[in-house]
Amino acid sequence: MAWLFLGAAIAFEVAATSLLKSTAGFTRLGPTLACLAGYAGSFYLLSLALRQLQVGVAYAIWSGLGTAAIAVIGALFLAEPITVAKVTGIVLIIAGVVILNVAGAH
Repeated sequence: MAWLFLGAAIAFEVAATSLLKSTAGFTRLGPTLACLAGYAGSFYLLSLALRQLQVGVAYAIWSGLGTAAIAVIGALFLAEPITVAKVTGIVLIIAGVVILNVAGAH
């Protein structure tokens, strides 16, 4: 169940971060409330996941996969350029998450 909470926490964080630009510096009420609700939900779900998962592993997965997902969303939907450096960074993030997850299992 902890992994389900962690996956949902990542989804909420990615949704909130995706909305961040549309808040226009927190001057638009609707996107701002949705963004803040997404972050609140993300932290709540992360706290539930931490009941069973190690903090270092859970946080690495939460932040790493969230960062990688936002980079992909930026490239696909926000017309941000895809560079070799970005792709390499995403691959390294995912590799790091896998290594931490495997190391945390022992």
